[in-house]
Amino acid sequence: MKILLAPSETKINGGCDNFYLNTLLFPELTATRQKLLHQYINIIQQNNFDTLSKMFGLKKEADVSYHTTDIVHELTMKAIERYTGVAFDYLSYNALTPNEQHYIDTNVILCSNLFGFLRADDRIPEYRLKQGEAIGELKPEKLYKEQTHLMEEYLKNEDILDLRAGFYDKFYKPTKKYTTLKFIKEGKVVSHWAKAYRGIVLREIAKAQIDNLEDFMKLPIENLSIDEIQTKKNKTEIIYTII
Repeated sequence: MKILLAPSETKINGGCDNFYLNTLLFPELTATRQKLLHQYINIIQQNNFDTLSKMFGLKKEADVSYHTTDIVHELTMKAIERYTGVAFDYLSYNALTPNEQHYIDTNVILCSNLFGFLRADDRIPEYRLKQGEAIGELKPEKLYKEQTHLMEEYLKNEDILDLRAGFYDKFYKPTKKYTTLKFIKEGKVVSHWAKAYRGIVLREIAKAQIDNLEDFMKLPIENLSIDEIQTKKNKTEIIYTII
């Protein structure tokens, strides 16, 4: 089973290894990644506050300046450790056992706004790019969408659990059967806390070493109860009630 996870706009800084673009998942995307990176670095070097604040999604000049480094020469860490935010906080990757971390490393695919499809253990530098923002005239989601045959081939023999926000369908939307989650509390769909529960669900999957959707549906998760399962075309949605 492979699990698709959205990134976060916030990242932790630091790292310990050099960055090599061709070591990321799907070396076939190296040319696309180089094109986006080249444009990204050119924009940073122009140092136009209005352009950068829009691209980064930041308003304070000090915050914008912090991200104007040449990321190609920055140190790297695993993508799953680089990203912060609610889902990643509740996953608590660094608190997992080595076996549980290995499960995450090899079964979780992240969809970076800059680097495209990444395995959780792909090593990336710190960067900043607001969700949905173009890089100059380039739209990352459009460029990566054109390469989704790579994901189709990679996932052809796998069950797919899609934990991403809907925006990331613009990068890749499975054509084979896949499963998503929805969280309901007091009769209303939750949004912010959905991120937390995606992290919690992923953590419990890793602990149980789940390798198929049938076993996942049997997995007890504290404070969550399956209320309904809906299937439409190739998409199955598990609706959880938050207890």
